[in-house]
Amino acid sequence: MACFTYEGILLFGVTFISGLIFTMVLDTLMPSSASDPVSKSLTYRSVFQAFIFCVLTAYFIYFWRRGQTLAMKTWRIQLLDLQGQRLSTSMALKRWISSWVWFIPPLMALVPFSLSMAERAVLCLGWISVWATLARFQASQQFWHDAWSNTQLVEEDPKQS
Repeated sequence: MACFTYEGILLFGVTFISGLIFTMVLDTLMPSSASDPVSKSLTYRSVFQAFIFCVLTAYFIYFWRRGQTLAMKTWRIQLLDLQGQRLSTSMALKRWISSWVWFIPPLMALVPFSLSMAERAVLCLGWISVWATLARFQASQQFWHDAWSNTQLVEEDPKQS
C-alpha cells in the first residue's frame, strides 16, 4: 500500500505539470473572448480530462513496459509477465484497462445519487478496500487486474542493483 500511496503522490506531480502545460498551450490557442463562456468551459473541461487520461495512459504504459514505475523502483517491485519477461505494449494496455476496476464501480455508483463529499469518499475508499481485500482470494494473491492481464508483481533481486 505504501507503493500505491507514493505512486499517487508522483501522479499528482505528473498531472500538475501536464495540466500546467495544457493550460498554457490552450490559452495561447483559444482567444479569451468567447461568445458562449459556458460551452467553452464544458468543452475545455472535457478536453482537459481526456488529455490527462492520455497522459496517465502514456505514463503507465511507458513505465510498465520498462518493468517499473518510479514508485515501484523505490520499493524494488517489478512488473513482469508470467514467464518473467517485461511486458509488451498490448499486455501493458490490457493491464491499464483492467486496473480501472479499482475506480469505475464506485464512480458509476455515484451517478444516480446526490451524495455529500464525505459519503462519496466513504463509498470510493470502501470499494478500494474491498477490492484490495478480494486479492487475497485470488490463487496467487495478486491483484485481479494482474490475474486478468497475465502479469505479476515480484520483488526485485537485490543482487541486480
